[in-house]
Amino acid sequence: MFITKKKLSRRAVLRGLGAVVALPVLDAMTPAMALGASALKTPSRLICIEMVHGAAGSAALGAAENLWAPAAVGRDFDLSPSSLNALSQFREHLTIVSNTDVACAEPYTAREIGGDHFRSSAVFLTQAHPKLTDGADVEAATSLDQIYAARAGRQSPIPSMQLCIEDVDQGGACGFPYACSYTDSISWASPTQPLPMIRNPRVVFDELFGVLGTTGTRESQVARQADDRSILDWLGTAIGRLTGDLGAADRRRLSDYLDNIREIERRLQAVEAFNASGEARTLPAAPVGVPDSFTEHVRLMFDLQLVALRSDVTRVFALKMGRDNSNRVYPESGFGGAFHPTSHHSGKIEKIRDFARMNAFHVGQLAYLLERMRDTPDGVNGGSLLDNSVVIYGSPMGDSNLHNHKRVPFVIAGHAGGRIQGGRHIKAPAGTPLASAMLGVLHALGADDIAQFGDSEGVLNLNG
Repeated sequence: MFITKKKLSRRAVLRGLGAVVALPVLDAMTPAMALGASALKTPSRLICIEMVHGAAGSAALGAAENLWAPAAVGRDFDLSPSSLNALSQFREHLTIVSNTDVACAEPYTAREIGGDHFRSSAVFLTQAHPKLTDGADVEAATSLDQIYAARAGRQSPIPSMQLCIEDVDQGGACGFPYACSYTDSISWASPTQPLPMIRNPRVVFDELFGVLGTTGTRESQVARQADDRSILDWLGTAIGRLTGDLGAADRRRLSDYLDNIREIERRLQAVEAFNASGEARTLPAAPVGVPDSFTEHVRLMFDLQLVALRSDVTRVFALKMGRDNSNRVYPESGFGGAFHPTSHHSGKIEKIRDFARMNAFHVGQLAYLLERMRDTPDGVNGGSLLDNSVVIYGSPMGDSNLHNHKRVPFVIAGHAGGRIQGGRHIKAPAGTPLASAMLGVLHALGADDIAQFGDSEGVLNLNG
């Protein structure tokens, strides 16, 4: 007995000309009785987000004013003075980890001094010191997201995806004897294999929906886009046939999911139309699918991730929010300073506060993602998508003015299916490696057979 007229595979898809759309979890995929439902349970999803170049609260004066980590440890913390204030509505989902260091990002030799901008991103998720080279013989370590993808991503069509907001893939050296691979990627499939990151939301959309997959060709993509119709219009027959076989609850679920895809596509088309119109662009060198607006770009990437997680196309994402040494300006933040000069605050409290405003703007984008995840029911495991996920957000750098890697900003959101309690500020003992907190994340994700990650010194208890 099933609660709809049709039993569907968890991997059922909608197929059309040059497109494949995976389905969200529907009641038709689950027996009416709970028997066998455990077989459909999905491992926790993982999103790793790097904010480059530290935080105002990592400077000594910024720490004294609690511009990143709250003053109180434990559950009774106040985020209002900090750059994390936009996350207050998610406090029960938050685990704030403060006072950890990333020693692996420090220079080990005299030749490495001054290269913090160029090696830091490679350290963030690997917690390994990169080999000094500007050639192809790069070396770091397998990153946290790829360790998890090797376990949880095997059953999903795309094991993981790597996204970015600013320009990458420059090739060669990047202004210091480090290969650009170290600066351009935060995901490493192996110690010698950094993974390319996708900047263009249109490319992400096409990968998720199989526009150029086994059922599609470049010609069919061009024809579809020239026809100026939604991808869903090409799936009309398949959608109609499936809808007729679903119960009322599943029809609502499917309709909401398809509406989200249509809205994302509408936004992509609006961006592409403006960028191809000849109007002056803020980012004239960026691909036509990349919005000039930082906020619109980040939110498009977040919404694409949500659709992918909801349909289990992939379970693991990495997102690089910026680029070290970036001089980008964020008009939406209400502050007109460029990123890199603002981060070099010279230890002056007013300038540190300006940088805190910029940090708060970036954290505000994270709040958008967490709200969408909290409001998305997770039909496989119960609860919300945020309940059953882990989102990590942080930087391998601490005080950006000094280019040090102490008191780095780091926050975890989500409950990992109940394995992270949340609602806590954990202040680690002085000198604790960030790798110990990341090892705690891996254990919460079920990889508790891993005893060492980077320079970890045991597992930091995320429920302490």
